[in-house]
Amino acid sequence: MTEARIEKSVFLKASPQRVWDHLTRPELLARWFHPSDTELTTDAAFALLSNSGDGSKVCWGDVLEAEPPTRLVYSFTHKWLEGHETRVEWTLSAVANGTLLKLVHDGFAGAKVDIFDSLCDHDAGWDEHFVKLRDRVMEAETAAA
Repeated sequence: MTEARIEKSVFLKASPQRVWDHLTRPELLARWFHPSDTELTTDAAFALLSNSGDGSKVCWGDVLEAEPPTRLVYSFTHKWLEGHETRVEWTLSAVANGTLLKLVHDGFAGAKVDIFDSLCDHDAGWDEHFVKLRDRVMEAETAAA
């Protein structure tokens, strides 16, 4: 059986450093994903907070690897995974006048939830977040020009 994992990629018309900033800096994460209680840096625990502004923790994990601006890996869980930790890996590659951003989200095996349903839900969620990320990165590029 194939490992249960999500793989996605997107081309962004911005430098790897600008995309990296959107993956790691709390104020930029808040614009496309969730506010973070800290910058996502090596060996740092983090919590992503509700967009409602009530400060409640939505997702959390630990940064496992950070190689600016090319690779970021962290553990990832939330209440719907019932504490089961998954793994999110971002790879950034400079291409032409932009960045190829690849996501691998794996580690679902062994979760106490229906793995297929969880994969479908996370897959749809990442689709929504990728659209927002593309929009926010383009806004940053336009503002910098």
